Amino acid sequence: MTQTRRILVIGGGIGGLTAAIAMRRQGIEVDLIERDPDWSVYGVGIIQQSNVIRAMAELDLLDEYLDAGCGFDQVEIYIPTGQQVATVPSPQLVPGKPANVGIGRRALQKVLADRAIGSGTHIRLGITASDLLDDGSGVDVCFSDGGTARYDAVIAADGIYSVHRKQLFPDAPAPEFTGQSVWRYNFPRPANLTGLCVFNGPIGIGLVPMSRELMYMFVTTPEPDNRWYDKADLAAAMRDKLAGVPAPQIRALAAAITDNDGVVYRPLETFFLEGPWHKGRIALLGDAVHSTTPHLGQGAGMAIEDAIVLAEELAAHDELAAAFEAYRARRFDRCRYIVQSSRAICDGQIGRGPPVDNHAATVGMFEVVAKAI
Repeated sequence: MTQTRRILVIGGGIGGLTAAIAMRRQGIEVDLIERDPDWSVYGVGIIQQSNVIRAMAELDLLDEYLDAGCGFDQVEIYIPTGQQVATVPSPQLVPGKPANVGIGRRALQKVLADRAIGSGTHIRLGITASDLLDDGSGVDVCFSDGGTARYDAVIAADGIYSVHRKQLFPDAPAPEFTGQSVWRYNFPRPANLTGLCVFNGPIGIGLVPMSRELMYMFVTTPEPDNRWYDKADLAAAMRDKLAGVPAPQIRALAAAITDNDGVVYRPLETFFLEGPWHKGRIALLGDAVHSTTPHLGQGAGMAIEDAIVLAEELAAHDELAAAFEAYRARRFDRCRYIVQSSRAICDGQIGRGPPVDNHAATVGMFEVVAKAI
């Protein structure tokens, strides 16, 4: 790499922060802007599999990461009545380390933000890029605070509703609502919860350890009208969604859902950009190009892998276009598999497609993500 020395990252989420960390390790000067002045993250958890543990080891972040979360080595599959029918061991890609991690999103954000700042990334909050002018030899950026700067390249990691994707590719399709939504809620973690527990059925349910003290529940429900719920009604609405679930362990937990502020509700949308992932000196990363439903727990994992691959390709190529093309080539099939396979589970749960066996889908996902990126 001889021509790319200063890069702007737009978006301070998981993908943007990991990109900053990975590029700093390659000696690239990085500025990062995040539009949220409070840099807020909602307080439930996230599942990350062995490919993310491997990625954290590559970034020399593994110890901090594992200390912030809860490692586990298997996925337990239950039928709707609450009986366990299978245990799926997960492949360990880092010897002696867990195969999976449950971690609070705020804890993960802190691990990544601390390393990004410590590595020399210049981070500014409450700022957006109001204009990007790519003249072929660099990108002039106008910021919302009136400032300007020039960069060799810009990486937009600004999410499923990416403003900069719309600017680069105005004819790209919009994100698609799936007909399903996800609910999340934190609970005290019982001692016997030692891995991810997945309950099959038309309402998908999972219990995920994320620290010694906490676990979270996720619930996927049909929402054909893309309904939104008033915040004051969220706890009661989540309890209602679980009222008909036969599993006694889930009914017991449902009764404890009482805090409206503790319920995180989100309609599920998907997006995959089939065409180029860059235009000139501006490239897209993470949910801006491949936003998935959470059924395989790989959304953040794909963004983290994107960041590592992008930094590697920037280091390996003198020409920026070649680096961006190589980045997309390495990521395209893997990310499309995750988006499509996760959507298939979603469609099966709401009757828009054949039911998908979670055991088989989990095994297949582990086989794919175990491969080198």
